Amino acid sequence: MTDPTELDIAGRRVGADHPPLVIAEVGINHEGDIAKAIACVDAAVDAGAEVIKFQCHITEQEMVPTDMTPGKISSEKLWDIIKRCELTAAEELQVQAHCGERGILYLSTPFSREAADRLHGMNIPAFKIGSGECNNLPLIDHIARFGKPMLVSTGMNDLDSVRRTVQVLRAHGTPFALLHCTSMYPTPNEKVRLGAIGDLAAAFPGVPLGLSDHSAGIWTCLGAVALGATVLEKHFTVSRSWPGPDVPISIEPDELRDLVTGAAAIWQARGGSKTILAEEQPVIDFAYATVVSIAPIAAGEELTLANTWVKRPGTGPILADRLDDVLGRRAARAIDADRHIDPADLEGFA
Repeated sequence: MTDPTELDIAGRRVGADHPPLVIAEVGINHEGDIAKAIACVDAAVDAGAEVIKFQCHITEQEMVPTDMTPGKISSEKLWDIIKRCELTAAEELQVQAHCGERGILYLSTPFSREAADRLHGMNIPAFKIGSGECNNLPLIDHIARFGKPMLVSTGMNDLDSVRRTVQVLRAHGTPFALLHCTSMYPTPNEKVRLGAIGDLAAAFPGVPLGLSDHSAGIWTCLGAVALGATVLEKHFTVSRSWPGPDVPISIEPDELRDLVTGAAAIWQARGGSKTILAEEQPVIDFAYATVVSIAPIAAGEELTLANTWVKRPGTGPILADRLDDVLGRRAARAIDADRHIDPADLEGFA
């Protein structure tokens, strides 16, 4: 089966021939406060993002009761964090409606079958799959049956694991993109491993690729664009002064604005080949050096470094790289000083 090389998410084409899709990942940075969620939408829109993403948590459906904490991310119990940060179905609809009013696409990540069904009922245009669910094949299979595009983060999974997920997606003919990710919070730059984008490209030719990034700042995302990333996801908050386990690794509105602008610029600059552009000709005309006389040269006189050199502008007929072909020849006619030398000025020059 041939994988789609582009995705269509509510009319927004995603693939190598289109500017990178920047996703402002609010996740649970609203801490369950609908007003904060709405504020994040407004800030993302003002920063120029096309997509904002939340997380759909129905705690009792996605985990069993546990005292586990999320490691270095927080000392608070994971159950308590997720429960506190839930939005009700009505609140999620309210956020989605506000996104529609502001002209930004609303996406969300489900962490359970019930959450996926809720989002499907909300008619979201695509599903974002978190790294923890990348190898949750029962959930992947359930969501893939909806037939909507899936953006799959691949942190904590090697290529063999990703292949198994891709097999499920292909079995349903579901369009998908794969996002490289390192599940460390924050991710040190040396652990980002942008080279993995090339690994994914080799393993899954033509599949749209991206980066879901947890490093500080926007630099690694910008680097990923140069390597072919067509989707960029960064945790986003109105302010890092807000509480929340993901807030410290989140970017703020000014950084999001720079990411949107920078990603588009780097995408435009990608590709091409080392050729001379026709548009460079005006600069060539003044910047190139050509062979000139630097002293009067009598007819029959030999051209040497004492009377011949190279100067700008580049409008002379003999370019500087042919100086050695000129030296040692004799003038076919008198040549004034400081003049471009013409092939007709020289004996036997072609």
